Amino acid sequence: MLDDFFTRALVAGVGLALVTGPLGCFVVWRRMAYFGDTMAHSALLGVALAFMLSLNMTLGVFAVAALVAGALIVLQRQATLSTDALLGILSHSTLAVGLVLVGFLTTIRIDLMGFLFGDILAVSVSDIAVIYAGGAAILAVLILGWRPLLASTVSPELAEAEGLRPEAARIVLMILMASVIAIAMKLVGVLLITSLLIIPAATARRLSATPEMMAVIAAILGVVAVVGGLYGSLTWDTASGPSIVVMAFIVFALSLLVPVGYFFGRKARHG
Repeated sequence: MLDDFFTRALVAGVGLALVTGPLGCFVVWRRMAYFGDTMAHSALLGVALAFMLSLNMTLGVFAVAALVAGALIVLQRQATLSTDALLGILSHSTLAVGLVLVGFLTTIRIDLMGFLFGDILAVSVSDIAVIYAGGAAILAVLILGWRPLLASTVSPELAEAEGLRPEAARIVLMILMASVIAIAMKLVGVLLITSLLIIPAATARRLSATPEMMAVIAAILGVVAVVGGLYGSLTWDTASGPSIVVMAFIVFALSLLVPVGYFFGRKARHG
């Protein structure tokens, strides 16, 4: 079954969507979209360092994304600049440094457009194994830590009063985002990863009554975006990664035609 490149792309994309949907809910609830962009932009620096040091690319991207998250936490504690300013500095600096380092790799042929916008049609069986193994681990952490993660998202003060350690929950979410970016980079590229995290979750927010329902609907909508985007790419010969994001946006635009609370009555307060 996995001998066909399009089937491999579908299997890989569905596996990724099942992870980015629930995790994207926390990105939306915590208003971490710009943080997601920052970590995604740092992925290119991880790629360059992986090539320079002969490291596994996925591990290189994860390491750099995790270091950027750690740097943000340290800089935030100094309280000398606002969070959005720090994110802007880290985002553009890591992307620029990554591009400069790529320029020094004259002996290695790097598909820069592939890393920026992804090439899900080139996914291999080993890539699928990484996606599903990593995705299963991420989902397991989300499920096991759902209560403290959700409580610290709704009210960090209340979560701390209950002994749930909201700062630890924040660090866990950052690590999970670094992990998703590392496994998703090859599929949708560093410039489109955040879109797959945010758009299905934002759409699900309008159609769900509880946080748990929102996570499930976000995963389903992510799968719809992947399948619809890939078949659209096959039909009209368009770039696969951007086609997936366009499909996700179309679903979001259609959801705007549905009144909030149409399916479940009064809108639930979940972020």
